[in-house]
Amino acid sequence: MVLAILYKVIFFNRWRAKGKVKLLINTIMYIYISLVLYVTLMPITVSIPFIFNHPYIPMNMTPFDDYFSGRGDTVRQIILNVIMMIPFGFLLPLVKKQNILSILFWTLLFSLGIELTQPLINGFRAADITDLITNTIGGLLGYLLYIIFKPLINHIMSHLK
Repeated sequence: MVLAILYKVIFFNRWRAKGKVKLLINTIMYIYISLVLYVTLMPITVSIPFIFNHPYIPMNMTPFDDYFSGRGDTVRQIILNVIMMIPFGFLLPLVKKQNILSILFWTLLFSLGIELTQPLINGFRAADITDLITNTIGGLLGYLLYIIFKPLINHIMSHLK
């Protein structure tokens, strides 16, 4: 509800004033980011009173440690992390012109923000370098898809104006 109110009060009129294409693209990106935050951080509403009531677990800095140790469902987690960030890499250059390095930077920063916040939520969440790597790969794949489909996107956007 809070994100919907923020959208309506702060962003909707500002983006609408820039045209319906800008409104559409920015709204899609806003919904996407809201869903990612929901999936990755949502127990935070339940945990707010206890947010600092547990030790902060430092980030696991060994890449693909769980995979090589055979712990958990790491292949599934790796695939899901890549898939989760593909839309980010695809949508970001539509929101604002980007090159490959800026896509990598913003994807890494977005992922790092999520990873560093997760251990604050409760004692069961942990930050992992593997997630940073796989999320960044997902952003890169999304950007490559954007490059491939850019002519089609430009054609569609020209008809929406």
